[in-house]
Amino acid sequence: MSSKSALAITDHPANGPNPAGPLVILVHGSLDRSTSFARVLRRLKDLHTVVYDRRGYSRSLHALPLNTTLGGHIDDLLEVIDGRPAVAVGHSYGGSIVLGAALLPEGSSIRSVGAYEPPMPWLGAWSRSTATSAVMGAADGEPEDSEAAAERFFRRMVGNSSWERLPEVAKAARRADGAALVSELAAIRLATPPFDVTTLTVPATFARGDNSLTRHREVVAWLTEHTPDAELVEFPGAGHGAHLTHPDAFAAFVRRAVERSEEHTTPTTTGQ
Repeated sequence: MSSKSALAITDHPANGPNPAGPLVILVHGSLDRSTSFARVLRRLKDLHTVVYDRRGYSRSLHALPLNTTLGGHIDDLLEVIDGRPAVAVGHSYGGSIVLGAALLPEGSSIRSVGAYEPPMPWLGAWSRSTATSAVMGAADGEPEDSEAAAERFFRRMVGNSSWERLPEVAKAARRADGAALVSELAAIRLATPPFDVTTLTVPATFARGDNSLTRHREVVAWLTEHTPDAELVEFPGAGHGAHLTHPDAFAAFVRRAVERSEEHTTPTTTGQ
């Protein structure tokens, strides 16, 4: 069982005239870290937000053991939420995590979810030419050296020029995240869906950039069509890294998920 005490969690209390509302949890994607939401968070100061470095990444580098299943990441998120009424919003891999968490009985305190271009290889939209397949290595599925895998993934997703501009200390930090990256990419390469979004009972807000890759856009379209009470948000001019390049739009997306949480009323239960 994972422990949230091992994770680097940053709590940002609401700062404004109307601080009421649910807790907002932002979950980062693969080879990323909580600080990538910095520009978004500056636009959400009136909300109570929490971000954390997922297991094996950045300040949670030494939070071991690494998760070898998507369920492990979901468990971490649920422990961070700790039963509090919350809105969970994830970018990329983080989006798959928040969806999985909201579908579990243990995630009943999640009032609304938001997911920006979550990867779902089981839908068939991912081919062997993707960054995930490139990282995972040859056809036998054996991953390459994790540090090399991290560099390769970054170059593929962000660009060679962006990698070359990183200072050496930043390159070393990304390479150190390679073990977590390889583990979680292996965990999500599934032929059978790990959860069923058609049974989701809270409002779902999905988002995509109009400059994003076709497979990312198609997954969001599928989710919007098959998830009950789903809403689609388009980011003009954005690609996959919209939380970095379009913080205003991403913050508005988060706020929309918060607004939609008001539509969700938790059923009254009778104790035994």
